[in-house]
Amino acid sequence: MVNEAGWDRLFRIALGVVLLIVGFGVMDGTPGVVVGIVALVPLLTGLAGWCPLYSLFGFRTNRGHAEATTA
Repeated sequence: MVNEAGWDRLFRIALGVVLLIVGFGVMDGTPGVVVGIVALVPLLTGLAGWCPLYSLFGFRTNRGHAEATTA
């Protein structure tokens, strides 16, 4: 059930890592914690290869075979 292309996944993982470093390493206090927590969204969706918003709107960046739907 992957709906992200390889480049999309790599971008999300890189963005998540950068935001984690900024949030927990560079920024102090509550803003740093918030940025660090927000960083988990792109990081986890990149690692999983699945984005819930893509599924909600029927969007996908990978050009793999469409998944079979059961009625």
